[in-house]
Amino acid sequence: MINKMLQDMINNMCNLHKTIGIIDNTSVVVACSDSSEIGKIRDVSFVSISSNNFLVKNGFTYKYFGDKTSDEFAFFCLGEDEEALSCVNMLSVPFTQVVRDYTTKHSKSLFMKNLLFDNLLPGESVFKIRELKIKDNVSRVCLLLHSISKVPEKNLVNLLRGLFPDETKDIIVELNETDIVVIKEITEKRDESQLGKLASSIVNVMSSEYYIQCVVGVGSIAKNVSDLINSFRCAQVAIEVRNVFDSEQSIALYNQLGIARLIYQLPVTLCKIFLEEVFKKCTIDSIDNDLMFTVNKFFENSLNISETARKLFVHRNTLVYRIEKIKKLTGLDLRNFEDAIVFKVSLMVNKYLKGSSIKND
Repeated sequence: MINKMLQDMINNMCNLHKTIGIIDNTSVVVACSDSSEIGKIRDVSFVSISSNNFLVKNGFTYKYFGDKTSDEFAFFCLGEDEEALSCVNMLSVPFTQVVRDYTTKHSKSLFMKNLLFDNLLPGESVFKIRELKIKDNVSRVCLLLHSISKVPEKNLVNLLRGLFPDETKDIIVELNETDIVVIKEITEKRDESQLGKLASSIVNVMSSEYYIQCVVGVGSIAKNVSDLINSFRCAQVAIEVRNVFDSEQSIALYNQLGIARLIYQLPVTLCKIFLEEVFKKCTIDSIDNDLMFTVNKFFENSLNISETARKLFVHRNTLVYRIEKIKKLTGLDLRNFEDAIVFKVSLMVNKYLKGSSIKND
């Protein structure tokens, strides 16, 4: 990626009357005004260039630039005169800054990736936070983007960078080809309430502009860098719960999962026992689809018989008859609030068990 960046910078230079280029620390040409030279190995020792800062050899002038802690390069310019030396000296300044900025940005991403996967040694995070100049006591949240459809030639990092251009505040971490974490800085209480809209905007942009179908999980708020591990795991749980209970939704906020989050954390054995105790007369799957559709509509309309009957285009007495039929089958009267809660939870537990069996298979 950095080689392409260096080549683009050279391409954007106007009025080049001399051949200029860049070699890496293996003396391979990685960027050049003469594209036919890219990939060739120069007959010059990079060690000699870096140790002496510049070198003149075989009609070319070489000048070291970069960052000794990460990426190192050398400029070369056709000529052995003062003009060639002046050219490499002048160009090395802005290119050195570009390399440092690139290194810092990607070092942050790598550090955050190791942090999220708990791959750091004890005390290492404290050192890295200071070294990379990352603000520690700042609220952030992990937005986990999972791509469902095929990603185009442009990778997701490049696409997301357009949505989160402020690299000093928002760090984008690529986990693999389909999963990316955006570590978003939260500066105001208002921003927390807007996280759902932010996640929705990501999904919409990916779908409308890049034809990528994706799901975004929003984790918990992290008050410092160390808390980001928990925020990331919460974002993972949010997507997993979404997959089980509401796969049609494209966003999942951890702090809005409600009872689904609780059920998801229950042991499978305990869930099976619960269903057996509730449905003694029949199993929940034995209820026909028409009755189950009626139940779901009844819940959607807050147990309001009149409103549910209107939405179903049936007479009130017809709806009451169906509710009585469910009572005979299950022993639960959905007009009773406590019975309705038990039935609703049972539906979710049953869905969770089916999702767990599919995942295990």
